[in-house]
Amino acid sequence: MRVVLDFIYRAAGGLAALFIVAIVALVFAQVCLNLADKIAAAVSGSGIGLTIPSYADFTGFFLAASTFLALAYALRAGGHIRVTLLTNRLPDRGRAAVEIAVTLLALAMSGFATWYMGLLLLESLEFGDRSAGMVSVPLWLPQAPVALGLAILTLALADELVCMLRGALPSWEGKGENLLSE
Repeated sequence: MRVVLDFIYRAAGGLAALFIVAIVALVFAQVCLNLADKIAAAVSGSGIGLTIPSYADFTGFFLAASTFLALAYALRAGGHIRVTLLTNRLPDRGRAAVEIAVTLLALAMSGFATWYMGLLLLESLEFGDRSAGMVSVPLWLPQAPVALGLAILTLALADELVCMLRGALPSWEGKGENLLSE
């Protein structure tokens, strides 16, 4: 089971990275088209109007997808910001109890967000909602990776909670402090 869960978290992180690469490629292509347009304007006196329709909308959709798909991977890697000023001063049992309580609260919040994002996605499908850009995109398409990312985060938090209740340390223990030194 551990192998499957770790694969899901890594796959979601990999998908998030692909969406970041797609943002870079799309923005780079648009910059090149702008440059070609400026050169054409300088040579001929008028631009040719090269553009990628709705590229700003697509980059926004890709950013939302990459952000939410990376949540579970970042949690397991210790990449989320944690304030440990109080917990570091607690004895081990007290720290474990606080970690369990905070993880339970995060699980409830993530589950709530997942549920309502799923409902929003279903509503967009039902009513055929579309984006307002030059390229009209069905809104369920950019909403799906957000809902998937939230669902995977909820799964990761439940996984962490079960492990902590069995007495194991959280997966992020000791990792966040060392992220910048790797």
